[in-house]
Amino acid sequence: MKILITLFLSVLMSAAHAGENEIRQSLQSKFPNVKVEHIVKTPYSGLYEVVIDNDLFYTDAQGEYLFQGNVIEARSRRDLSEERRRVLFAIDFDKLPLELAVKKVKGNGKRKLAIFTDPNCSFCRKLEKELSRVSDVTVYFFMYPIFPGSDEIVRNVLCSKNPVKAWDDWMLSEIAPARATCATQTDKVMALGQKLHVNGTPNLVFANGMQSPGYLSAADLERNLNETRKQ
Repeated sequence: MKILITLFLSVLMSAAHAGENEIRQSLQSKFPNVKVEHIVKTPYSGLYEVVIDNDLFYTDAQGEYLFQGNVIEARSRRDLSEERRRVLFAIDFDKLPLELAVKKVKGNGKRKLAIFTDPNCSFCRKLEKELSRVSDVTVYFFMYPIFPGSDEIVRNVLCSKNPVKAWDDWMLSEIAPARATCATQTDKVMALGQKLHVNGTPNLVFANGMQSPGYLSAADLERNLNETRKQ
């Protein structure tokens, strides 16, 4: 009986792989200039999950149609696509160029968090207020100026004698940093964000590499920091 079950599962897996290979060939023939990086059958509606150039798509069993968008589970209202993106595009935290970030240690600093942030981003300001209620974390701020006028503020912060204080003063108290000039590495941060597909701010990266775009409350920050903490 065990042999029959093993054979049956083997046949099912071979059929699934055959289907994935056929879809790959179909998509590559229609889009010869792109790289199909990943194809997996989803548990919903016979769709296949496809990653092309670090972006998530869906296709049918024949690879005839390509869909882009979010799949929402109606009953629970879970965004299944966003959950998958966090897994598929997880970042190796240890490989982040943390020397490009402004480092802030709170409490024992054992937990880790990286944030792509902009000084003129309203949700970044909201996040900073919530973050002020969280302790025992080391935060790496990647200054990512995408709003008009933000590049000058970022330069003034980075060139100040105490970038952490200058950043806190601006984000929490709206005290503008003094004008300053020095060589910064903002261009490298911008290139990093583009490489990691950071399309907006704030964009949080937790220690296990999971990304969370957007504002989080202090309670959500605590939960994610505890769940994703590297031992």
